[in-house]
Amino acid sequence: MNQKTKGILCILMSAFCFALMNTFVRLSGDLPSIQKSFFRNFIAAIFAFLLLKKDHAPMHWQKGNLKFLLIRSICGTIGILCNFYAVDHLVLSDASMLNKMSPFFAIVFSYFFLKEKCTPIQVGGVIMAFIGSLFIIKPTFSNMELVPSIIGFLGGMGAGAAYTAVRHLGQRGEKGAFIVFFFSMFSCLVTLPYLIFQYHPMEPWQLGYLLLAGLAASGGQFSITAAYCYAPSKEISVYDYSQVIFSAFLGFILFQQIPDAYSILGYFLICATAVIMFLYNNRKVAHT
Repeated sequence: MNQKTKGILCILMSAFCFALMNTFVRLSGDLPSIQKSFFRNFIAAIFAFLLLKKDHAPMHWQKGNLKFLLIRSICGTIGILCNFYAVDHLVLSDASMLNKMSPFFAIVFSYFFLKEKCTPIQVGGVIMAFIGSLFIIKPTFSNMELVPSIIGFLGGMGAGAAYTAVRHLGQRGEKGAFIVFFFSMFSCLVTLPYLIFQYHPMEPWQLGYLLLAGLAASGGQFSITAAYCYAPSKEISVYDYSQVIFSAFLGFILFQQIPDAYSILGYFLICATAVIMFLYNNRKVAHT
């Protein structure tokens, strides 16, 4: 099995784990998104801490990186809270696809904050993906799911900003495991006051689902990290959109959810745009 094949298998595993995470979050029932986020990040923080200890890595940030770690953590926390709210109120595949707007937002934020140039193809891709998202959001006052759809869209925006900060931190030499640990601990500390004063009692089965969501999220993070160690992003990133297929399958089996025609059209536009940009990036690299 060559490195690229291993990378593809790892990113498919990551997509499945994140689809499971969203499923467990939904199965945990009527609990505040903040409370769900705390348990998800608490498990991820434990895994990241154990990994840092295993590798004897330093438990501190490199000089000059704190502000970027805070940007990553603030935007990532907003992204998770919005995503979990969308998962609880939308068709599972709709929530997953709105969260998958993050790569396109990463292009926008990279242009403004990292001064990375955008090609006409990338600009067109961002516009097409935004149009696709409108088919999922369906911005009409008669749409009862308008508010959770917009919140899910903002979750994708938050994730895109967070990934931009992660990219910058990687360029500055910050370790991936420490970035995950810092973000997870930051998110836990931010949400802890809410849990102290507004804690909603949970049944054992609800706690179990949230712990499973944390385990699935950790599996997704480690799998996607391994994927990009085996192969570069330009060769495998498009396979991450398989999460929408996994989410649609799980949503149908467990919740009898069926996306409407407009949502399916939105999926097609966003996924097709991702494939075109994937092929464009590979062709561009091949000619350099």
